[in-house]
Amino acid sequence: MKRSINYFINILLPLMVGAVAGYYTTQSIASWYVYLHKPSFNPPNYLFGPVWTTLYLLMGISYNKLLQEPNIHWRLKAIYYLQLVLNFFWSFIFFHYHNLGLALVEIILLWCSILTMIILFYKTSKWAALLNIPYLLWVSFATLLTYSIYTLN
Repeated sequence: MKRSINYFINILLPLMVGAVAGYYTTQSIASWYVYLHKPSFNPPNYLFGPVWTTLYLLMGISYNKLLQEPNIHWRLKAIYYLQLVLNFFWSFIFFHYHNLGLALVEIILLWCSILTMIILFYKTSKWAALLNIPYLLWVSFATLLTYSIYTLN
């Protein structure tokens, strides 16, 4: 029973992070983001919600997979929570505070933390690491998008 509760909490946490960040994101889409100059490869707005929801689910599943391994070092948990915090704050920096330059720096830090997380997870659980590859790819794209929006505006 305790394992099921922990599994549920570990899935729910990244989804809640995404829900709160998404709430603040959607408030700025029509009032600010729509007026920014964006590159030709900017995806339609409706795509972001399903993609991020999927990525948050994969994060939670990955973390649960990792926790099934014996003797998890505290650094593995720390890097997971660090990337989750960085993920959370990017939305506020970009969409709420409209600080494109700081958002670019922050998303680069996020990308580095995700890569570090994958490398560290891989040493303990290959599946936990591999489940985060789509996340790294999407944040790579989001970094390019953020850079492009920053330079165009």
